[in-house]
Amino acid sequence: MSLSRRTLLLGAALGLAGCTQRKVEAPAELVLATGPDGAVFREVGGALADALAEQLPGTKVIALPTAASVENLRLLKSGTAQLALSSLDPIDDPHSVRAVGRLYDSFMQIAVPAISPIESFRDLAGKRISLGPIGSGTEFTATRMMNHFGMSALDERMAHAEASRRVGEGTLDAMLALTGIPTPAITNLRGNVRLIDITKEAIELADAFRGPYIPATIPGKTYEALPANHTFAVPNLLLAHESLSADVVEVVTRTVFTETARIVDGHPEAARINVRTGIATGEIPLHDGAVRWFRSIKR
Repeated sequence: MSLSRRTLLLGAALGLAGCTQRKVEAPAELVLATGPDGAVFREVGGALADALAEQLPGTKVIALPTAASVENLRLLKSGTAQLALSSLDPIDDPHSVRAVGRLYDSFMQIAVPAISPIESFRDLAGKRISLGPIGSGTEFTATRMMNHFGMSALDERMAHAEASRRVGEGTLDAMLALTGIPTPAITNLRGNVRLIDITKEAIELADAFRGPYIPATIPGKTYEALPANHTFAVPNLLLAHESLSADVVEVVTRTVFTETARIVDGHPEAARINVRTGIATGEIPLHDGAVRWFRSIKR
């Protein structure tokens, strides 16, 4: 074989390798806004950051603890974070952000001490309750619920882990948590709580605010001996800043949907992350890099 032919074939082989292993110009630092202590956002976000660090070896990937959705949207829009987890309902302008994909759904969980006389959402009126951390999706949705149903309470703002501790010691009458299931904040109470049925409220919210709220059931045995609980769910999205390159977002999208088992380890609800539902982001448009990856797997 002549040198020129060998060179030509070698060049073709290298070209093919370049097509399958495209060099990605990634930023030196990539910040992923996650969630508060005791929430699934924090744990899933941390696992995703670890996986991305391996896929982008020249990039320092930071899983930033936050209050969750509302704060995450603010950090994303300001450019402080390039990636962020958020529930769907606080996104007031669908075209102000771009989605990597839909991940899993969060469930509204209202936990009260097992011996509490509280039996319904209406019974929370006037009680000491946690509406989640300031700037969280829980705070947004819980406040919307209280306002929609014309209720008031001695509401406080705190992380789910702190609310869980206070419910357990009896210094808080109830905690509201919009998060994945099972959430550590409730699991850690080891059955010393009950979940309040909000079937009626779920249907009314779904009718009043079209799109983000889906009447749903938390399966029995999710929390040890607790029975099934009727509530509502809200889709969670992974968002990317529009300025993040399509090449980087393509890597992020691929990592989310091919490293799923690792990312959701220990979180059965997050295990629902899959390609089929990943593109179901509602009115939120997909980032160009996400579009590229989803199209590539359909070839």
